[in-house]
Amino acid sequence: MRLIYSHTITDIMELNSHQSNSLFDTTVHLVYPHGEKISCPDAIGRHLAERLSKRYRVLLYDWQVFGKIRPGPNDVLIGHACPVYMTLFRRSLRLAGWKRVLLMSAYCHGDDHMVAYNERILRHCDLYLAITGNYWFQDIRNSGFAHWRPKMRHLDLGINRAEYPALKKTFNRPGSRKFLYVGREGFTSRAKNIPYLVEIAAAMPGTDFGWAGTTTSHGRIEPLGSRDFGTATSRSLVAEYDFLITVGSTDSNPATILEGMAWGLIPVCTPQSGYVGYESIINVPLGSLQKTVEILRGLQDAPDHVLYEKQAANWRLLDSHFNWDRFADQVVEAIESKESPSCLPVSSMRRCNLLISELTNPLWLSLLDPRKAAKRARMLRFKTS
Repeated sequence: MRLIYSHTITDIMELNSHQSNSLFDTTVHLVYPHGEKISCPDAIGRHLAERLSKRYRVLLYDWQVFGKIRPGPNDVLIGHACPVYMTLFRRSLRLAGWKRVLLMSAYCHGDDHMVAYNERILRHCDLYLAITGNYWFQDIRNSGFAHWRPKMRHLDLGINRAEYPALKKTFNRPGSRKFLYVGREGFTSRAKNIPYLVEIAAAMPGTDFGWAGTTTSHGRIEPLGSRDFGTATSRSLVAEYDFLITVGSTDSNPATILEGMAWGLIPVCTPQSGYVGYESIINVPLGSLQKTVEILRGLQDAPDHVLYEKQAANWRLLDSHFNWDRFADQVVEAIESKESPSCLPVSSMRRCNLLISELTNPLWLSLLDPRKAAKRARMLRFKTS
């Protein structure tokens, strides 16, 4: 069984000194969150590293530190290019000698600010493993990022059902069913389109809506506080609800949808949350309050057997598709592939617009906020632990 080494910036100089002692031909340098949390993005890095380690020597790095990794023979670089300059993946990918360089991060073209910083990074990558829902991936050719399409490969998220056990055994009676939103507020929360959720709750005064996560009060949505879903108390709270709802406007593919499915809740989301074409994942329209309320009221009144059928269908989806084995197999395919297509030509005006979007990324604006500067500085320091 291969060890997975966890590296911080202070370990990088040591890397080349022991690399040649590896029993395995290929070393994968994975620059991605990989902490112990069962939620994404940490779950992505941890589960991917575990599976890749069956085929390769895997070294893990914090994606938000400054520095660079110097490649050795047969080394592969995979990871997230932090929007902040001089961070690890951004600097490392420009060094000569990599066998493969694979960008792996969330993708959504509903808001240029979210991914525009990848424009100047992609030219140094062999492929872009885009973690996104089928709604966004199917529409790339109609977007302002159509020139990226030759490099892009679709990665659906996965989930470990053992970490999110089935909790919903019995649905509430018709007319008394409840909707749960899971998330926190932050500089990317505008993608979650919370004002629309507030409108929906206001238009359904007889229906309970709850928010599990760090938030202030939002209209009729009951704040449930920050929750650790590994605890019995929080899991009991989840079991009180029937539906997991999110109404994002530019959301790649929230992992909370899969978490809700695993728990046994029925997911409800806008197509712009990434998930479309699944009969057991209920879509509501963006910007059509009347139609959305009509669909939710239909779910309130649906016979129990309809909800149980959707619940079972969702569990089958998790077993057959939305799992880490399938996710890792796709990454392995990209590692072993020799594909390295070029992006399509793009106009100078579009390049200029993407640069402007990159420089006006909400992250950069938050860095300028003196109230958050100290927190960001701690996040991006050279780590020693």
